[in-house]
Amino acid sequence: MKPIISHYGRTCPHQRRGDSDKMREGGVVVVNGGAEDHQQSGGRGDNNGDGVAYVLDIYPLSSYYFGTKEALVLKTESVADMLHRLKANYEARGLRTCVGAVILVELFKHPHLLLLQVRNSIFKLPGGRLRPDESDIEGLRRKLSRKLSIDESTDDAEWEVGECLGMWWRPDFETLLYPYLPASVKKPKECTKLFLVKLPVSRKFIVPKNLKLLAVPLCQIHENHKTYGPIIAGIPQLLSKFSFNMIEAESYVLCD
Repeated sequence: MKPIISHYGRTCPHQRRGDSDKMREGGVVVVNGGAEDHQQSGGRGDNNGDGVAYVLDIYPLSSYYFGTKEALVLKTESVADMLHRLKANYEARGLRTCVGAVILVELFKHPHLLLLQVRNSIFKLPGGRLRPDESDIEGLRRKLSRKLSIDESTDDAEWEVGECLGMWWRPDFETLLYPYLPASVKKPKECTKLFLVKLPVSRKFIVPKNLKLLAVPLCQIHENHKTYGPIIAGIPQLLSKFSFNMIEAESYVLCD
């Protein structure tokens, strides 16, 4: 069984003292444990005044199982190499579209975002580039199955892909990204779309051996561009319209 790691670099202003002590002890919290089948004992509903519900149920990290599988083949390239490849792909296929999954879990009564870490340095959302003529939803489900399930043959429908939370644009063959498409840009080179992916009460995550699956608190990610980059650092703001229903482990009734 592969542990899922929860990173903490700074204390959230809304944390209670006990939570802070748990989070900061040793700098990194490593959580091991299998998942059992649970049944939610109850829930709540809410709306934003116009009849649209924006309550997001977040289930505890302890209700999920984490395992490993064979390593993925990863490209080792510099920023210059990446931009050169982007240019070659654009000339051959046009605009490149990428998709990323925003997946949340509960830990220490705080929302955590699941991220993949490559080579102990690069943080990424689960997802990746779409194939030509592949839809956003189909492509994201395929990528999630490839990186977080046993294999790509897993039923893609098991991933509940929700609304598109935001889009980022690369106007030219450079590293600069925008959370909107500038009016002066007629032929953007890349578009990255972020989708909310809702987890069930329990499931298995099977992660390639050369990747780490991390649970990072939203308060650490917020505006932390230096560590996580602009796309991931902006996710807490994209989630601001939701009210989080933090479902703790004690809220479950074990199934017989």
